[in-house]
Amino acid sequence: MSAMQSINYHPEGGALVWTFGGAKAVLEVSPGTVMSVWSEDAFGGKIRGVEDTVATAVRPALFNPQSGPFYVIGAEPGDTIALHFVSITPTRGFGVSAITQGFGALTSTRETATLQQPLPEVVWVYPIDLVRQTVTFAGRFSGATLDLPLDPMLGTVGVAPALGEVKSSLVPGEFGGNMDVPELRSGATCYLGVNVPGALFSVGDGHCRQGQGETCGAAVESAMDTVLIVDLIKKCPTLWPRLEDDGYIMSVGCARPLEDAFRIAQADLVRWVAAEAGLDLLDSYQLVSQLTETHVANVVNSTYTIVAKLPKVYLESARVYGGMHSYMCEQAHLWRQVHVEATR
Repeated sequence: MSAMQSINYHPEGGALVWTFGGAKAVLEVSPGTVMSVWSEDAFGGKIRGVEDTVATAVRPALFNPQSGPFYVIGAEPGDTIALHFVSITPTRGFGVSAITQGFGALTSTRETATLQQPLPEVVWVYPIDLVRQTVTFAGRFSGATLDLPLDPMLGTVGVAPALGEVKSSLVPGEFGGNMDVPELRSGATCYLGVNVPGALFSVGDGHCRQGQGETCGAAVESAMDTVLIVDLIKKCPTLWPRLEDDGYIMSVGCARPLEDAFRIAQADLVRWVAAEAGLDLLDSYQLVSQLTETHVANVVNSTYTIVAKLPKVYLESARVYGGMHSYMCEQAHLWRQVHVEATR
């Protein structure tokens, strides 16, 4: 755990990527660095009003642009990087959501083939009020309006996959990627296993808020300013993405069918609790079965995502990843103090 440094990154000249793996690092960062990273929305900033349609404005290969990848100095296969999200803030006065033909949980898709026609292309624009911390829903086909709580998160956080693979930024997997996990918000720490030298992590797909499942295939999408702290845990492999916040540890499973994603998340959580609490694997299986909270993160991507959560109150004697989350929270507090003082 290293001393804090600070870096601002705003991609210039179209320096975005649409894959995990297969791209050269845009920046090298040392463990302990505080990064301020701007990212574009999932539609590449092309949807600006209700008259736009995704089909005409965005090429399919250009969904979910990522900022990065970033090379973490000293990261090697078999290590784990820790990314702590200090703040995630929308950078525009609006977010957008949409129904897109051939995409979503409740319409005909390539994988869910029916004889019905796909749903029509429709865009919704949500005004953002940072003072009131709201996003406002306005019905397109009715007079309904409703203020919803602003709850920013990142839909995509990931590293380069193993074996030289290149994955689309629309895909989630053991490398992270397009997980669409609502818990990837301010105050959370994400643990990702390193597959290649430098890890090569990227972030993007900012959501002003998202319901569990991301049912229609789009959250309230927005460009974001994200402040995060990156650190490195040596010689500690992490096989599937894991999250930690002040209340929970969480394992993420990605697969189709959905029950396999469930099994991956549950099995990883059982192994994690066994290791941290010093339990026999079958005892951990029994304990997790009684305590786990499970929800669906997405059922619309090419691979689905399940999150299995366990309250940390039952792991009081355990220091997950050596207490990395608590340490990074302390670092975030120090950064805020310095940042507030510098802006006076």
